[in-house]
Amino acid sequence: MRILVATAVPVERDAVARAFHGPGREVRLPGVTLHRLPDGGPDLVAAGVGPALAAASVSAALTAAALDGAPYDLAVSAGIGGGFAPGAPLGSLVVADEITAADLGAETADGFLPVTELGFGTVTHRPPETLVRGVAAATGARAGTVLTVSTVTGTAARADALLARHPRALAEAMEGFGVAEAAAAHGVPVLEIRAVSNPVGPRDRAAWRIGDALTALTDAFGKLAPALESWNPHDPSHDRRH
Repeated sequence: MRILVATAVPVERDAVARAFHGPGREVRLPGVTLHRLPDGGPDLVAAGVGPALAAASVSAALTAAALDGAPYDLAVSAGIGGGFAPGAPLGSLVVADEITAADLGAETADGFLPVTELGFGTVTHRPPETLVRGVAAATGARAGTVLTVSTVTGTAARADALLARHPRALAEAMEGFGVAEAAAAHGVPVLEIRAVSNPVGPRDRAAWRIGDALTALTDAFGKLAPALESWNPHDPSHDRRH
């Protein structure tokens, strides 16, 4: 199985790489540079911060693989992120059963309207159910909605508003929906895994546990093999979006 793992920044990419043996090598492609791991490990890319750059980088990698006659079987958005209390405490893992663009839409006098209610596009991608269950069982991750935002939440009021609109949300990050859009365009299943480094809400850098979250991310990828080996990549449930 060929897997592409996209993180936002190199430190997250390197945390994933530490779960695998042997040094990787850089492969420069038009629009993106891959970190290719040996012995059947995944290809890694530090795709950039935010959904737009993540989508562009992942789409470049997926296109290059397809043109080379060796398309990817799975695209994974991975990294650290904020967790909504009490469901996702610091250091915990979250696997997305829904990847939702939380702020793609319009603010109105009656509140926020997602872009789908305006008659356009998609706001949610659903990873394969069997794969989500397998990853949760293998890693101890909690399954729930992971929100993609373009502006990180920094107040209690916004955290409350997001939870009111998305009561199943466990985490927020900035790249998952972009990765999912690129994967959907190529007909490739998507997965999102987040290690919680900070609570969603008022920004308190002293309370962040980035090192612990990166260690949890490494541990998670070290435990993924059984879930991936037992999953059928041709499961039709991966093409679910709204």
